[in-house]
Amino acid sequence: MTPSSQVDDRGSTLPIYIWVTGILLFVALAFFAFAQAASARNGAQSAADAAALAAAQESRDELMEGLGLAIENGDGDEWLDWLSGDLLGDGGAQAAADSLAAENDATVTDLFATERNGYPGWRAQVTTNYTVGDSIIPGTESKHAKAGATAIIKPRCEPDSSADPEKAVEFTCEGIDDPIVVDPDDFDLADLPDPPDMFSVHLAD
Repeated sequence: MTPSSQVDDRGSTLPIYIWVTGILLFVALAFFAFAQAASARNGAQSAADAAALAAAQESRDELMEGLGLAIENGDGDEWLDWLSGDLLGDGGAQAAADSLAAENDATVTDLFATERNGYPGWRAQVTTNYTVGDSIIPGTESKHAKAGATAIIKPRCEPDSSADPEKAVEFTCEGIDDPIVVDPDDFDLADLPDPPDMFSVHLAD
């Protein structure tokens, strides 16, 4: 091969090399952009999960307080409603959801009571305070990730079939062998099982 042909070969190879390098660089930047978006979505989902769970846990605490007051007042019909989770409160749900979302660098854009499979709960929608960031995809520098989550409150206790709600508070709970019997005339909220033993809180989706 003559020197001139070697130069020609190198000259024709150089544009191909530049073209392939450019393609690889573009693909790498595209993957990076998708990774940025995925990271932002994961962050938004974590914030939504935390917000929904916080709202549900706050409502669980309110259920416990309402149950205790109903027992103290000797209102058998009402304490049965509290025990079943039918009287879902919303006093501190918003504040709890906002706090946990903020800890995950996000803002709650919507929070509302809902129901899944017959169980009460909360649906939280959040938007990240941060953006996806600069990338080769136009607009990502101003795009915020969004996500939603639902947390439900599932009662774990039910009235004993032989209990008289007008006389004594008696119920059985999952995971607790003996029935819970509470005397309304000598009652303290500490007499009840711990909140997680009475109401489980978990994500519905």
